Amino acid sequence: MKRSLLGVALTLLASGTYAQGSVTLYGIIDAGLTYVSNEGGHRLFEAQDGANFGNRIGFKGTEDLGGGMKALFVLENGFSLNTGVMRQGGLEFGRQAFVGLSNPYGTLTLGRQYDFIYDYITPFNLNGYASVYSGHMGDFDRIAGDQLNNTVKFQSATYGGFSFGVMYGFGNVSGDFHEDSSWSAGIGYKMNGFSAAAVYTRVNDVELDPYAQIGVTSFLGQTMATRNADGTVTDLDSSTYFTVDRESIAAVGASYSFVKLTLAGNFTSTHLNHASNSATMNVCELGAMYFITPSVIALGGYEYTTFASRHWNQPTFGMQYLLSKRTWLYANVSYLRASSGVDANQGAGFYSVPSSTRTQTVSRVAMIHTF
Repeated sequence: MKRSLLGVALTLLASGTYAQGSVTLYGIIDAGLTYVSNEGGHRLFEAQDGANFGNRIGFKGTEDLGGGMKALFVLENGFSLNTGVMRQGGLEFGRQAFVGLSNPYGTLTLGRQYDFIYDYITPFNLNGYASVYSGHMGDFDRIAGDQLNNTVKFQSATYGGFSFGVMYGFGNVSGDFHEDSSWSAGIGYKMNGFSAAAVYTRVNDVELDPYAQIGVTSFLGQTMATRNADGTVTDLDSSTYFTVDRESIAAVGASYSFVKLTLAGNFTSTHLNHASNSATMNVCELGAMYFITPSVIALGGYEYTTFASRHWNQPTFGMQYLLSKRTWLYANVSYLRASSGVDANQGAGFYSVPSSTRTQTVSRVAMIHTF
């Protein structure tokens, strides 16, 4: 008579002959006040949460399977502190949800995961750490950390300072293996105070809101928004979104850490294709982080962005004060200036409604608590 899987599991639990494991509850809470100099022609003061670090609560666990192999999982939810609603479109575990196996050679995971832009290039985005409003324009290059669904991901162990990773995201579309699919590959190097990385990511059938993200009314040959007689703008893709056939991102970054000072830079090139139209956004960023004291940190730098005939300049400065290892305060300011003579009045980074002029200043004071 065959024994059921549940019966076998109960027998193992009762006998104590099961591998040792652990589960950890963790989270981040970010809450504060934000000022925007111009959102659609008006100033804005708002209580905003989850800005520099998205609010989250998560569970992660490991189980030792023996022979150097472990099972692992991560389930991570994103939420709004001010309203209590779930982020990432209302998904219960929208930030991360994966399970996998690891051994001395690397880790294989399956589920909803970040691509290698986040793993390898985001650490060089010091302006983004200083102020989320200094994330790269529209987050077209995914440097703020974006997830891919239905992925199989392998991250190698480190060999002589080098590591690499590859991942593939299934579209799960019947009869079309290409639709909604994605892939990403990266390589990194760390030795002493020096770090460097390179990544290539491709995502098919990407939904964008170009006016909200980079402040343009025309995009890849299509009208994205219309200007009304009273000066207001109607965003035509605020609810339906505009689908780009293919988004291809090449990115490199490097940093060097001295005793108190870290210098970093990155370059990303994002190529967008829609039917017979295409365009490329390039972002060049230089940043620095300096420990004034062990508990006072200054961060900031400069970004230059180009897209078609448009360009943007954005300096950013931020300060952090560590009250403890788990709690700190921060303040920042970011100034964005768009090129003249073109339709490019975007809000700083990708969190603000586009300005009615060529410039926009965003500032924030807040606290962060981790657990």
